[in-house]
Amino acid sequence: MGLSLLLGACATAPSNTSGLPAPQAAAPTPAAPTSPSGSAADKVTPSSAENTVTLKPQGQLGLTPPTDVWERIRRGFAMPDLENDLVRNREQWYASRPDYMLRMTERSRPYLFHVVEELERRKMPTELALLPFIESAFNPQAVSSAKAAGMWQFMPATGKYFDLKQNLFRDDRRDVLESTRAALDYLQKLYAMFGDWHLALAAYNWGEGSVSRALARNKAQGKPLTYSDLTMPNETRYYVPKLQAVKNIIAQPEAFNTQLPLIQNHPYFKSVPIERDIDVAVAVKLAGVSLADFKALNPSMNRPVILAAGTPQILLPWDNATVFERNLQAHANQPLATWTAWQAPRTMRPEDVAQQLDMPVDQLRSVNGIPPRMMVTAGSTLLVHRKGRLDNDVTEHLADNGQLGLAPEVVLKRIAVKARKGDSLASLAARHGVSEANIAAWNKLKVNARVSAGDTLTILVPSQASRRVARAPSGKSGKSKPTATRQKKTLQAKR
Repeated sequence: MGLSLLLGACATAPSNTSGLPAPQAAAPTPAAPTSPSGSAADKVTPSSAENTVTLKPQGQLGLTPPTDVWERIRRGFAMPDLENDLVRNREQWYASRPDYMLRMTERSRPYLFHVVEELERRKMPTELALLPFIESAFNPQAVSSAKAAGMWQFMPATGKYFDLKQNLFRDDRRDVLESTRAALDYLQKLYAMFGDWHLALAAYNWGEGSVSRALARNKAQGKPLTYSDLTMPNETRYYVPKLQAVKNIIAQPEAFNTQLPLIQNHPYFKSVPIERDIDVAVAVKLAGVSLADFKALNPSMNRPVILAAGTPQILLPWDNATVFERNLQAHANQPLATWTAWQAPRTMRPEDVAQQLDMPVDQLRSVNGIPPRMMVTAGSTLLVHRKGRLDNDVTEHLADNGQLGLAPEVVLKRIAVKARKGDSLASLAARHGVSEANIAAWNKLKVNARVSAGDTLTILVPSQASRRVARAPSGKSGKSKPTATRQKKTLQAKR
C-alpha cells in the first residue's frame, strides 16, 4: 500500500511529543507498490546550498488564537528539521514558481481546516497537513498512472485495507473525510512501526517493506539507521526534502517571495445527513451551489445520483448547508431521484437491457460507462431510470457492493470445412473450438452421425473483430495519467 508524503521535518519537538504510541515492533505488512517519480522537480539535480532560512521559534508564537489556518499549522510543527542540499534545491524549485504555489494553496481552501483539526485531535504533527500538496496538489480528483487516487493518493488495494469503499457508485479514496481518516491511520501505523517521522514518510512513499529492508541492510553493514543514510529510489530521496521545503516556505513565505491566500481558521464545510436517494442535480439546486463546488466537496461520487444507503451524508459550504436543509424539508413529499440500481439476471447485450427497461441504449451506455461491443455480465449492477417497479431507493447491499462486469460481445461467422479421412463430429468440434452438438445442429445431423472424407460441413466461429474485443480487457485499463503533480505507488506497503 503506498501513500506518498512529501512534507518533512519540523521545528523542534522530539518524536515522543506527537502523542502517538511508543515505537514498537510491528508485524510486516504486504508490500506496496512504489510510484513513478512525479513532478519535474523530482528529476532536477540538487543545486548548491543557499542561505538557510531560520524558522520562527515555536515559543515566540504566543498564546493568542491563530489568525488563520497557516498560523495554526506553524504552531503545530513537531517534526525534526531536515537540513541538506536537497531541501535547498526544493525550496528553490517551489519559490521560483509563485503562480503554481498560489494556485495549489488556494485549491486547499475547502479542505485544510478539516485536515488540521484531525491532526490536532490525534496529536500528530501539523506538517502532515501539507502532505496533499506533494501528493496531488490538493486535487481530490487526481489519478496517477499507477491508479492511485484522491488528494492522499491511495492505491486500490491499500484503500481497501483501510476500509475505503470502491464500487460502481463511489470511490472513498477521493472522499474528503474518509480518505483523510485513512491517511492519518496509515501514518500513525507507520510511525508506530519505525518511531521516526522521516522513516514513516519514506514508508508512506516507498512502502514499509522497502524501508524495513533498507534499515536491515544498513544495520548489517554497521551504517546509521536514519532517513538520510538509507539507499533508496530517487523519488523517496527527494520526498522528505520536498515536504521540508514546503514547510519552510509556509513557515516564512515572505523569505521565499511567496504569497499565501488567506484561509480563515474556521470550518469551510458542514456535513449534512441524507436519508433518501437524491439526484446530484437536485442536491445542487436545493443547496444553491454550483456543480463544480459540489463536486469539489463530494469528489467520491461518480454517478448522477447519491444513494442514501451508501452515502449517508454530503458536504456543503457552511452557509449553503443551512439552505439545503431548509429546502430539503420543503421537498419532503416530492420525488428527489430519477435514477436507481438494477441487477442483470443474466449476461445481456446493452440493447436488450435498454429494451427491457424502456431506456435509450445510448443513455444506458453513457451513464454506466459501457464500451461498444461489450455485454453486461450476470449479476452486474446498472444505473437505470427510476420508474414503475423500479421506483425504490437502492438497498444498502447494492449501494456498497455494486459492480459492473463486462464481457466481449461474440460475433459469429459461418465457414465451410471439409472433413478429412478419419474425421468425426467430435474431432471437427475440437479442431475449431466448438461443441459436437452445435456442429450437428448447424448441419441438421444427429450427434452420432458419421462423416466421410470430403464431406463439407458448416461451422460458426468467432469473427476476428470479436477476438480483438476479447483481448482488449487484458491491456491498459484506460485510466489517464494524473491531472496533478503526483503519480505515485507500486503497492509494497502503499495504498
